[in-house]
Amino acid sequence: MIKIEENLAHKYKNHIFPLFWQHGEDKNALCHYIEKIHNSGIKAVCIEARPHLEFAGEKWWSDMDAIIKECKERNMKIWILDDSHFPTGFCNGQIRDQYPYLRKRFLKLWQLDFIGPMKNAQAIIKYAFSDKEDQLIGAVLSKKISHTEVDAESLTDVTEGVKDNKTVVFDLPEGQWRLMVLVSTFTGGEKETEYYLNPIDPESTDVLIRTVYESHYEKYKEEFGKTILGFFSDEPRFGNLHGFHGSIGRTDMVLPWRKDMPALMEEKLGFSSLLYLPLLFVDAGKKAHEIRYAYMDLVSGLYSEHFNGRIAEWCKEHKVEYIGHTIEDNNAHARLGYGAGHFYRAMAHQDMAGIDVVLHQLLPGQDQGYFKSVTAGGWDGEFFHYALGKLGTSLGHLDPKKKGRTMCEVYGAYGWAEGIRLMKWITDHMLVRGVNEFVPHAFNPKEYPDADCPPHFYAHGRNPQYPAFKLLMDYTNRMSHLLSGGIHRAPIALVYHGEAEWSGDYMLLQKPAAELTRNQIDFDILPIDILLKSAVWQGVLEVNREIFKAVVVPYAEALPKVFLEKLLQFAEEGLPVFVLQGLPARASAGEDISELQKACMNQDNVHTLDLNRLVPELKKAGLNEIEISAYEPYLRYYHYEQEDGHIFMFVNEHPYNGISTKITIPRTENCYVYNAMDNKTEAADYMKEELISRFNLALSPYEAKVIVFSEKIRPPKREELSLTEVKKVSGPFLVSFAKALDYPAFSGEITLTDLLSLQQVEGKEDFTGIIRYETSFDNPDNTEKTVLKLSGVYETAKVYVNDSLSGIKICPPYMYDISDKVRTGKNKLVIEVTTTLAREQYDWLSQFMLLEPTGITGSIEIESYK
Repeated sequence: MIKIEENLAHKYKNHIFPLFWQHGEDKNALCHYIEKIHNSGIKAVCIEARPHLEFAGEKWWSDMDAIIKECKERNMKIWILDDSHFPTGFCNGQIRDQYPYLRKRFLKLWQLDFIGPMKNAQAIIKYAFSDKEDQLIGAVLSKKISHTEVDAESLTDVTEGVKDNKTVVFDLPEGQWRLMVLVSTFTGGEKETEYYLNPIDPESTDVLIRTVYESHYEKYKEEFGKTILGFFSDEPRFGNLHGFHGSIGRTDMVLPWRKDMPALMEEKLGFSSLLYLPLLFVDAGKKAHEIRYAYMDLVSGLYSEHFNGRIAEWCKEHKVEYIGHTIEDNNAHARLGYGAGHFYRAMAHQDMAGIDVVLHQLLPGQDQGYFKSVTAGGWDGEFFHYALGKLGTSLGHLDPKKKGRTMCEVYGAYGWAEGIRLMKWITDHMLVRGVNEFVPHAFNPKEYPDADCPPHFYAHGRNPQYPAFKLLMDYTNRMSHLLSGGIHRAPIALVYHGEAEWSGDYMLLQKPAAELTRNQIDFDILPIDILLKSAVWQGVLEVNREIFKAVVVPYAEALPKVFLEKLLQFAEEGLPVFVLQGLPARASAGEDISELQKACMNQDNVHTLDLNRLVPELKKAGLNEIEISAYEPYLRYYHYEQEDGHIFMFVNEHPYNGISTKITIPRTENCYVYNAMDNKTEAADYMKEELISRFNLALSPYEAKVIVFSEKIRPPKREELSLTEVKKVSGPFLVSFAKALDYPAFSGEITLTDLLSLQQVEGKEDFTGIIRYETSFDNPDNTEKTVLKLSGVYETAKVYVNDSLSGIKICPPYMYDISDKVRTGKNKLVIEVTTTLAREQYDWLSQFMLLEPTGITGSIEIESYK
């Protein structure tokens, strides 16, 4: 396979561009850090003001000059984070200072309850206006059904009775009534983004373009499309609410707005919208859901067009790319507040799909619902494990503009307790879902220690794991190269739940996603917008060369009628459609779907079933691509097709337990295992049959394995050796210590008779750095292969046998082929283990992770083979 050959020859492309924070450091420090980034096997950076007090000012340009010069000398590329600090939208203060009328505008609802009847009733409404710039949109009267619900049939426009925005006069009928005053305001949104641009207003977005994009173009236009590859938007949002819970109609919040929204809503609804705008906030049965669906459909489209699309078009015209990510966290991707309304629309115009994982959102084993962490409400582990990565990579697969690329910002703000081993786990988690562009967070040239979102990869030489960081980055580049330029293969199209959430009761997409993932049935998540443009051909659904054999629809009380018609068409053309927990009861916009429902119920290819029956029914229909001999809920796989072969990646995501199973893959070409960490090919343990191949698969925790099929390869010869002896290396062990800046000068020698966690040793409770173990072992005669095996290692382990380097491992399995290093009889063994900096700092972010033991706590064994 060409991609493997390129990897073996070290000719793979760069897929990594870490955040490189800028605070105004001197040029020598900046150039020194670029050198360290380059030495990590990385060929690009993403420049981020964090914050830089002179962003787009004289010192900023001076720093950029130095960075560009150094990067050009090292043939490195540059991305630029597009604001003076995150999240994107501050416009370097220009909205606040020069264009305050273009800041985020909202719609709010002021409510008062009264008892009728009363002719010429007058109500005070001046308190609905909390700011001098507030503007009246309208006043509506409705009969109350309950504290949270009104009668949609009784809605009455009483705006004509408003006097000077102080009172409103109206005739109040008998009964309980609610007066609802609609106000356009600049207040009530997220304080953290108070003077940010309004992302649904093109004039507001233009301020960001002029302030950041055009100013950089004026300075560096000769580098655009050459050294400077593009711009990165970081977590832009509606910001009408601080948090993840901005689900329309379910949370008390102001709503994103612009002056012509009533007219735009009227155009979408086909009737005057003013009377129904209160239903965006107040329940009123089906009518409220129809209005909310129309609003979310509108506002998510406006964001896509006037923020994401407008910036992307400028970048295209100036020959650079536009990338980044929104906030997807805790299901915000289909909501307001932190969200941008609709994940796929929010990034429709970018050149890569994008997501991020920070702040302990993704931790091994934390996949069973919410868990306590840095946020008050905790993290939804089920979302982060089973939905987030797939949201990003599905967009990368489905949208031709993305060219198969999905970027993920990784590792950030976990605290110093996060080491390279966890970083490897996070990397594999993303790779096995299809992520192939990585933005490590972060290289920070500020003086150590800086409390800003550690870990920092170099930390002015104080991070003892920095030398091994290159191993992880080389691995990431090689795997990303392998998983780029081809086609993902998965049997299932899982429908995105965004429109369902806007329309009524719904099922989060991670519910079926978790079931599919735990049972090794791969899928992409498809939005309705893309499905409506898709077609079935010979019984399969084809989207941008991706081929799906079935569609799974999470439960939805309502969905757009046009989509239900499309699903029926799919079924009639031979594509199986699995609808969870029953067909929708109604259409999102209120149309009659009774005939559609009957047609679906009578269609053999439309299957309604409970979630717990999904996997059995898919397997019964033969819609699982691979087979596993036993249930392995933490085994992940990814099938990727290149022109000259097929790649299957397998990952063990369990934090402690190994996996040993048999896998059946429906391919019969020649095959081998590609070891991307050591960059070598190995023989596969498999048996080829008529239409399938059966593999014995063993994976340690944190381990990944890649199986490559191609007729154009000659598989390596399998070793026919047997394990003849396992010998435990016993003490004494001479142990010495070095801080990262002192390495390789070790001191403080102690002798251990047994291996144990070194924080139990007096005086070493808080040690961080490199720990050197020295001992010896005897090797028998007539051994053809000798393997050193370590267990209980925290974290990286560098092994020397007879003063010759045998290898470095950053995660399990800690196994080293030392056959060419050993001699018969006595052999010298040195193992250097590096720690994290957690026990030096005991930083705030590290409290959310267990501090692992120090050093080697398990065993050292020598395995002999003949």
